[in-house]
Amino acid sequence: MEGLLELIYPPACVACDEVLPGAGFFCDDCMPLVLETPTPHCHRCAEPGAFQRATCPRCERRPPPFTRAYAPFEHDGAVAKAIHRFKYEQRPDLARPLAALLATRAAAFLRDVTGPLVPLPLHTGRFRERGYDQATLLAVELGRVLKRDVRDGWLERARATERQVGLSEDARDANVRGAFTASAEVRGHEVVLVDDVYTTGSTASEASRVGLAAGASRVFVLTLARARRELMELRPQG
Repeated sequence: MEGLLELIYPPACVACDEVLPGAGFFCDDCMPLVLETPTPHCHRCAEPGAFQRATCPRCERRPPPFTRAYAPFEHDGAVAKAIHRFKYEQRPDLARPLAALLATRAAAFLRDVTGPLVPLPLHTGRFRERGYDQATLLAVELGRVLKRDVRDGWLERARATERQVGLSEDARDANVRGAFTASAEVRGHEVVLVDDVYTTGSTASEASRVGLAAGASRVFVLTLARARRELMELRPQG
């Protein structure tokens, strides 16, 4: 069946829909615009750069509650375009190729982190606006590729929050405080929070804090892309 579907709907670039000659994710024009997270990065939050003791200044100053976060790509170029299409342009079909891309590029991280996948959920109001939850779709497809359990009921949005785009770091922290509740089923489990983009880490940190308070043994964070903090700090804040 999958072979028949590929014949009818051949593989296409996730950033621009250019039909690909074979299996893959990006066309020849978009591939040079794919920016991978550089090898020297913070071992806690994956902030790009070579840091003393392999930890960025922010994680030294305010250690996050999660054990480790990882994203194989920078949130820029072709990957940022693909995520925008997936998230804001009514393209839930991109969940499958993006999950396959994430599974491939985060293979080393996923070998060391074996817990069930827990998507960072949308609030019901945002879900009704968008019609789907991109983090849940990504986690479900990732679980299918990895043959790993997905627990989409272990974390819920307790209240709606403002959109994080344009908020300062402190405002982001305040915005998501108390936004999640965790099921008692997380107790004793190591979990992997799944989302599309890691920006300042405010959302991931709050979700991790709630999960740990509910008894999770450890929390890891996996996203497709990660924003460079220094670039975010240069942008005007709303």
